Amino acid sequence: MATQATTNAAAPHRYSFLQIATALQTLTIFIQAVSAGLLFTTTYGEVLHDVGARVMYGASMLYVLAAVLAWKPGGGSPRQIWYATGFLALASAQVAVGIAHISSVHVPLGVLMFGLSVLALARQAQPGHQARSGPQGQGRSTR
Repeated sequence: MATQATTNAAAPHRYSFLQIATALQTLTIFIQAVSAGLLFTTTYGEVLHDVGARVMYGASMLYVLAAVLAWKPGGGSPRQIWYATGFLALASAQVAVGIAHISSVHVPLGVLMFGLSVLALARQAQPGHQARSGPQGQGRSTR
């Protein structure tokens, strides 16, 4: 019996699809910052930044999908859907100002997006974040 309890206590933490999608989004935004630096210093930086923009946008869409799946079948808070949808809107604006070469908006918006994505990831890492529900996030789910 003691062996079984030790085995269960040492079980690895399982990450939710929402946490993985948010981490992927955060990583792709960070890679975009690196490729933006390469844009000014190498000949292949523009290609990397262009490809990275598509990957980052796809990661933002995956975040929306993960938020919907965490809410409806998982019984989570719909608040994550609002966060993910807002982030997809920011990503759309980021792509538009990037194509228009408006660096004075593109760069600060990228920094804002990275900060918000790190914040979302940190909030999801808090203990009991999936049990929160209701408008203020104070209620507890029975699941």
